[in-house]
Amino acid sequence: MLVPRHWAEARRSLRVDGRAVTVRRFGWSSASEAEATAHAEHRAAEAAAAIEAGQAVEPRERKFPYNGADGLPIREEILEEDEDGRFVVTRNSYGAHCLNAPSLLIADVDFDAPSPSAVVSCLLAIGCWALAATALASTGSAVPSAVAFGLIVGAVLWLAVLALYDSVARLFGDPSTRAGRRLMRFVRSRPDWRVRAYRTPRGLRLIAVHRLFDPVDDLPVIERFFRAVRADSTYARMCRLQRCFRARLTPKPWRIGIDDHLRPRPGVWPVDPARRAVRDAWVARYEAAREGYAACVFINDVGDGREDPDALEITRAHDERAGALTDRPIA
Repeated sequence: MLVPRHWAEARRSLRVDGRAVTVRRFGWSSASEAEATAHAEHRAAEAAAAIEAGQAVEPRERKFPYNGADGLPIREEILEEDEDGRFVVTRNSYGAHCLNAPSLLIADVDFDAPSPSAVVSCLLAIGCWALAATALASTGSAVPSAVAFGLIVGAVLWLAVLALYDSVARLFGDPSTRAGRRLMRFVRSRPDWRVRAYRTPRGLRLIAVHRLFDPVDDLPVIERFFRAVRADSTYARMCRLQRCFRARLTPKPWRIGIDDHLRPRPGVWPVDPARRAVRDAWVARYEAAREGYAACVFINDVGDGREDPDALEITRAHDERAGALTDRPIA
């Protein structure tokens, strides 16, 4: 995991096939601005040489805070660093605090929304029948009686679909129950595992506390776990690329009455010093509003494995900062 404090950008101008090309690359450092600048110059020179050699290289590098960064370091404001390097807390692109941990296995599971496809199909069919009935009735055709029959059949089918969905939901449980069963099935066959489960606004957060994991070396078992619990696919990909696991610690702004975005837009770090006051004003409003909320709430432990002291220590830091052991509403 790499979350640098300092960022810089370097540019190189060259001509390729008679046209001007500007190569732009970022550099970063946890030590100094000068080191970040030197790194940027080095990366820009490498990219320019590759383009001149005929390689398919994108001249411009886009700013990504986290999601979509394709392996670049996390580009977010650092709010807190654990002195032992076990985690870093950053402010993400929409203003919330996030835990970034290189070895604490965390999975976010979003509950599947009920699929409306069957219901929508029936509604579309009924709509088509209604349009056909209107058109034919306006021409005085004798066919509308058949169309009316079709409408009745369509309505019956639609009601049948709704009844079937309701029966299936009652039989197999709600999304929370199904997600819990998937976790239990995975852990039951692995007696050394122990996972803490938390409720989030849209699903579950799962934290393994029986041992620490490396996002690269332990990738096969991590991917099996993610598949078994149906972790968010984008999150799973970014864990691999950024070599860390991640959890939101504070509410999303729009869930606590802050409708405007983090300023200035986009919220990519670092911010132009001339715009820092705008950002600070937004942050002050957010920090005041978030105090009465939690990001998740602890539900229970699953599995019989022993708790690893190091994993548990990081988890406690998560619980405290996320308000997971409080009775605050989650947002």
